[in-house]
Amino acid sequence: MPSVEEVVAALRKVVDPELGRDIVSLGMVKDVKVEKGRVSFTLELTTPACPFNAQIEQQARESVKGLPGVGEVDMKVTSRVWSARPISQAEPFAGVKNIIAVASGKGGVGKSTVAVNLALALAEAGAKVGLLDADIYGPTVPKIIKILSPPSRASSGKLNPAETYLGVKVMSLGFFVQEDSPVIWRGPLLAGALKQLLTDTEWGEVDYLVVDLPPGTGDAPLTLAQTVPLTGVVIVTTPQEASVVIASKALNMFKTLGIPIIGIVENMSYFRCPGCGEKTHIFGESGGKLVAKSLGVNFLGELPLNPDIREYHDMGKPVIVGKPESESAEAFRQLVRNIAGRISVLAHERGASKG
Repeated sequence: MPSVEEVVAALRKVVDPELGRDIVSLGMVKDVKVEKGRVSFTLELTTPACPFNAQIEQQARESVKGLPGVGEVDMKVTSRVWSARPISQAEPFAGVKNIIAVASGKGGVGKSTVAVNLALALAEAGAKVGLLDADIYGPTVPKIIKILSPPSRASSGKLNPAETYLGVKVMSLGFFVQEDSPVIWRGPLLAGALKQLLTDTEWGEVDYLVVDLPPGTGDAPLTLAQTVPLTGVVIVTTPQEASVVIASKALNMFKTLGIPIIGIVENMSYFRCPGCGEKTHIFGESGGKLVAKSLGVNFLGELPLNPDIREYHDMGKPVIVGKPESESAEAFRQLVRNIAGRISVLAHERGASKG
């Protein structure tokens, strides 16, 4: 029968593929016990959306089971999301571990669609998630996702966010203005509204707060970047050259402000024929992938141009919950795994594993 030390030594041979360190030194192995040939321990992943969770779990189990005298392995798998942003307890949103800005250089690329499904896919994986619709001029989130519980006044005087599917917390200016009323605001008013939406909301404990920014490089993204310690930004583009060029400008703006770039996602990458299954690249091919390579940032994945995405959004039930078995939903899940993995890397680089 092995000792606890021998079990830990065996687990040190298991390396997290993204972080490049063994799971013991990363603090992912806890509560190791050995009792009459039965070994039990807890494997604590860095995110419930870990892209390599199955691989790490299998290697951890096999490394222990291979020890002489081990008859049974009882491995409990949990997760604790690491924070990849500096957090001050004086912040009004100190319970938010990571703030992910979703941005684009221009409108019409499906940025809000990406933000909404990103939030839902993170929640589906088991994370605690918030969604802030910061697209002040065109707050569309309340239109494309059904609100199950409206915002309410908290005892603190702040606002409790609305709630949608999978327990995702939602806040949007769209809750407070008439649907057909234009928002005609200049910079200071815009910046103040964005800051208030973020800081006057009782977000509570949240692993990931997804922020749907207005398109372009104007006051709103500048205000957010300069007011809030962001984890990083996800840039949404489509494959055609014009969109890619403008997306590069948005990316370079965030780089100039010192905001980590989580990566680029290419939306509307291809259409798959429902009859024959053939892919057609309507707007060109690999534009997002090529610009990511040229700028030295991560390419997070391709999302299809499928009618089901539009149809289910019109019903207020995005594909992650409306058609979870679809190709579109699985593409969003893969995107989330890539984003969550990248955030774990950023957190590790900032020393999160030492906390």
